[in-house]
Amino acid sequence: MTVKPVLLWSDWLIFLLVLTLILFFINLGKNPVARKRWRSVFASRVGMASFLVIVFYVLIALLDSMHFRYPLDKLEGSDEQHYSQEVNSLLDVVLEDLRGHDEKTYSSPFAIHSFSKENRTLENGQVVRDYPRLEYAGSHLRKHETVGSDVFERSMNALVVGLGIALVLALLIQLLRRLTGKQASAWLPWKTVYLTLGGLILVTVWILQVGGYYHILGTNKVGQDVLFQAIKAVRTGVLIGTLATLITLPIAVILGIAAGYFKGLIDDVVQYIYTTLSSIPGILLIAASVLLIDVYIETHAEQFRLSAERADFQFLALCFILGMTSWTGLCRLLRAETLKVSQLDYVQAARAFGVSHSRIIGKHILPNVTHIVLIALVLDFSGFVLAEAVLSYIGVGVDPSMASWGNMINEARAELSREPVVWWSVSAAFVMMFVLVLAANLFADRVRDAFDPRTVN
Repeated sequence: MTVKPVLLWSDWLIFLLVLTLILFFINLGKNPVARKRWRSVFASRVGMASFLVIVFYVLIALLDSMHFRYPLDKLEGSDEQHYSQEVNSLLDVVLEDLRGHDEKTYSSPFAIHSFSKENRTLENGQVVRDYPRLEYAGSHLRKHETVGSDVFERSMNALVVGLGIALVLALLIQLLRRLTGKQASAWLPWKTVYLTLGGLILVTVWILQVGGYYHILGTNKVGQDVLFQAIKAVRTGVLIGTLATLITLPIAVILGIAAGYFKGLIDDVVQYIYTTLSSIPGILLIAASVLLIDVYIETHAEQFRLSAERADFQFLALCFILGMTSWTGLCRLLRAETLKVSQLDYVQAARAFGVSHSRIIGKHILPNVTHIVLIALVLDFSGFVLAEAVLSYIGVGVDPSMASWGNMINEARAELSREPVVWWSVSAAFVMMFVLVLAANLFADRVRDAFDPRTVN
């Protein structure tokens, strides 16, 4: 079966970002000072573990960014091949068992019966109100089997398979270390590496093994698997945090350093711009911009052949809007730090000797504010992930057809007021978002310790 590849703009961007990060770490070898500082980041157990968790999220986002369309059956008498309007990804293929087992409506985690009662007609014609059996979850169970024993047995099988995969991976790493020389990587916390990778592998294998037979985190209102929706939302969280941050940084760095270094009229203009922008309520500004984008999409519907292209355009527009409205805080910090650094003796001496402004900024100013930029890079990433959840909650976030933690929380508003409470949708979104944001913040702490000039020996 031949599929048709689909490349969205966000797919190109995430591929470019991953390639840029790979080239960045490859080029670290050319800068001994930067290499030493980054080595201290990865030599930390917390830094290494959080980095691996972030990489795991990025790998999920990469799998979900490889899109394609399935071919449709050819019409009789026609050789032209048509393709489905639905856009799928490699992640959909990997999680096919979770994706394809939709029920009628809510079901709780590991349940085999529906969450709500329905009228059911017995063989003798009597109508009773009972919890109907789910169509997929637990359908393999025999009469004498219970959910608990079956889940335990499959969990043990997943544990054995996961440990086997983790052991093979550890042996391959050890072999690679011997070939390259153990001393070259002896500074890495290898126990932490093996434990973190082993934990991630075990969780992945367990989800794939058990998720095909039960809804691990239950189903939502329309019967979709909640765990599948939470995993699909990883791409949205990773991309919106990364793209919005990369839009914010150049604006903040250029304007902040320019204002603090040149002072005078440039400083006044920059301060006027960010003071004016800060005086506008952020939520209202973002909401108004998103609504303008919605109007553009509605009036230019012919530009979007697929619903995925429409959702992707709205998503990228939201990233741009978040980035353009969130640079003022970092700009203030950089301006203040540049004002301080520009008064240091060696900077004043460079000016007295006639060194060009661009060289002073590149050699003296920028290296002394890099630690602020790096810390802001990771903290802004966390902030934008949380901002998407808030914006989707109030209805001005990503397209409703796009999986995101914000959309999951938004849909769970009515569920939390039910009796009994449907808690698993909001809990799944919270846990997935919490792990990513926590890993990013812990990694930012290690980066701060490594690049802060006051703590570097």
